[in-house]
Amino acid sequence: MSTPVFKPVTHVIFDLDGTLLDTEQIHKKTYLKIASDCGKEFPDDLRLQILGKQEMDVANLIVSTLQLNFTPEELLEKARIIEENELKNVKLMNGVEDLLKHLCQHKIPIAIATSSSEEGFRMKTNHLKNIFSMFHHVVTGSSDPEVKNGKPAPDIFKICASRFPGSPANCKCLVFEDSPNGVTAALAAGMQVIMVPDRMLPREFTANATYVLDSLEDFCPEMFSLPPRDSSGSRSS
Repeated sequence: MSTPVFKPVTHVIFDLDGTLLDTEQIHKKTYLKIASDCGKEFPDDLRLQILGKQEMDVANLIVSTLQLNFTPEELLEKARIIEENELKNVKLMNGVEDLLKHLCQHKIPIAIATSSSEEGFRMKTNHLKNIFSMFHHVVTGSSDPEVKNGKPAPDIFKICASRFPGSPANCKCLVFEDSPNGVTAALAAGMQVIMVPDRMLPREFTANATYVLDSLEDFCPEMFSLPPRDSSGSRSS
């Protein structure tokens, strides 16, 4: 089976939660506990709705949908207390380290566009500074004043692209995402997007992505005219 070829790119942008870091199961467990403590269920369709959204948007949606008797701010604080220890030791998703090293070795500029706050980003990544030092910059949607609208709006990806040296055209940026909201945002920004979805995500929610992978280990850079991995064939023209 031949490898598909897409429009060439020069820069790469990564989502954080569920794409680089294995955090989504931690978040799911947390919200299930908070809901259960309030005598509520946390339905799968609500989890799908919150994937990729900014922290306050997530909290507002959960509180209103489940009709919880506390504020969105209180929900975020409860979640932070529950998750703190686990997030400080969260692991990378499969294939992340090898792919990042490959891109850096070939001087492909990379950045992160995450719906997390700067505080949340630091908590999740401080134990992995050797990995996250490879990124040119990070845009934290929940705390960056320039990001007016969270995913699925395209703001965060447009801003992230503009902060690369030389401000490359949006169409020259390839995005890696795990959530439908993130895919929608990247496409709205005029970018191609590779989706590495959560295993529980129904396949119909992956239909809009440029390409879908089971793992970053499966990514062939030459599909987007990026330097191939050592084990790959010659670079695509």
